[in-house]
Amino acid sequence: MPILPESFRAFPRSNVSAAILAVLTFFLLAVPPAQAGSREEALTAAQRGNADALSKFLKSGAVSPNAEDKDGNSLLILAARDGHVEAAEAVLRFRPQVDHRNRSGDSALMFAASRGDMKLLDLLLAKGAKTNPPGNKNAWTALHYAALEGKLPVVERLLAVGADINALTPNLSNALMLAARNGHIDIVRRLLQTPIDLNRRNDRGVTAEEWAISKGNTKIAGLIAEARTARARR
Repeated sequence: MPILPESFRAFPRSNVSAAILAVLTFFLLAVPPAQAGSREEALTAAQRGNADALSKFLKSGAVSPNAEDKDGNSLLILAARDGHVEAAEAVLRFRPQVDHRNRSGDSALMFAASRGDMKLLDLLLAKGAKTNPPGNKNAWTALHYAALEGKLPVVERLLAVGADINALTPNLSNALMLAARNGHIDIVRRLLQTPIDLNRRNDRGVTAEEWAISKGNTKIAGLIAEARTARARR
């Protein structure tokens, strides 16, 4: 225990309140700012996948499970971004905001989808992660990322749990357009089995079929054209 300076012990009895205030001030100043240090250490632990360290910080209450870095990346997002499943599990035990998005609009589920990490994806879905953006806001979703990166198992799982096939990115692209652009024919085939909008145009006025042609993905463009014809006959 620190020894009080002589000045703090010299208050007259008639000024008890001032003495108490001085003592409290002294002890507050004497306590090192461990909270800030713990927060930075916890963020580093999440980024490196150190589940034991994360559990220690969170169990002690020194760090909030919703702690963020300067870019709005929460502990859960940092763990998910680099595929650290055990670290993500450690954070999830303390009930963080599972759908939190960083300043770029990315969530833990979106990173899991982009990586094609089914274990992490299932973990987040089991904890209530939502597949669709809040309200009617055009925003990137896990399905968009899975289609863009060609992660068919992720697409299948997201469709099974009710992902909105016609959700739009900020540039008004749907999942089919992203898959067509990047040449992911297996995902295009799967999405064509759904009632996804084949005539949607993005903010540049381009459809999925036209985007596929512009990227040299002529077989994909043909599949979309066939699907459009088949729908017209129904």
